[in-house]
Amino acid sequence: MKKILFIFNPRSGKAQIRNKLLDILDIFTKAGYELSVHVTQRCGDAMEAAAEYGGNADLVVCSGGDGTLNETISGLMKLDHLPNLGYIPAGSTNDFASSLKISKNMIRAAEAAVYGEPFPIDIGCFCEDRHFVYIAAFGAFTEVSYLTPQDKKNVLGHQAYMLEGMKSLASIKSYGMKIECEELPAGIPLYPESVGKKEEMILEGEFIFGMITNTISVGGFKGLVTQDVALDDGEFEVLLIRTPKTPLDLTNIINYMFLKEEPNEYVHKFRTRSLRILSEEPIDWVLDGEFGGTKREVNIINLKKRIQIMRKVPKK
Repeated sequence: MKKILFIFNPRSGKAQIRNKLLDILDIFTKAGYELSVHVTQRCGDAMEAAAEYGGNADLVVCSGGDGTLNETISGLMKLDHLPNLGYIPAGSTNDFASSLKISKNMIRAAEAAVYGEPFPIDIGCFCEDRHFVYIAAFGAFTEVSYLTPQDKKNVLGHQAYMLEGMKSLASIKSYGMKIECEELPAGIPLYPESVGKKEEMILEGEFIFGMITNTISVGGFKGLVTQDVALDDGEFEVLLIRTPKTPLDLTNIINYMFLKEEPNEYVHKFRTRSLRILSEEPIDWVLDGEFGGTKREVNIINLKKRIQIMRKVPKK
């Protein structure tokens, strides 16, 4: 009999899985799977469970927010043989589920996990020993996702992030950095501060924000990244924002990012397969909405098509 490992966070997204759990387990059983269930108890629990028990499963399914998905995939990356992965989104924002077009309806997502078709996705390798699914970020507002209490996320949902983000407006910090990229796609001009050939870009200066993504939605917003993102092309979409000199510069940056006004000299957008980032001081990083560590040197590599995730039930 085929085996399934089901890992779920009972607290994600107003604990909505409590009302659907029996139906989900019934779907798995009727699909012919022998069930093993792990209920997460703390941070890191999903990663440990996936690493310890995932190797014996034909299919691993996780349910929770983006953090639970990150932990599960991080655990699976420790295995020699990677089973297929199913995902039942139950968090406040669920950015990556939106990118994958996985239903927010938990029953439909459960059916896709066992009856759907596998789709390969890229995984980000962060400093060799950590992984991320859809975003690695530093700077302004990034601390909001992992500092916002779970109970506030449950009550307010997406608005919780916005409320906490407004509190950090007055404390935007600037970081002296050097960013080295493997390549610079055609059509993206080098700024005067940039050095190097077309195959390599080096950016130096003061930055307030940066994100390396593989998603069409960040924090529930679809305007922050281009909509022609491919989740299996081996490339990241990168957004870097230099430190504005005046309040008007900051306004122009926001207008460019959200209203698609004229290109802004403070905003860099490009695609790459890898990056090396050196900072003058330690910087806090966020991986898929969770704290990713404090680093002065960061190496990020795209692992192309590393995980097969189940989605879309074929039409009969």
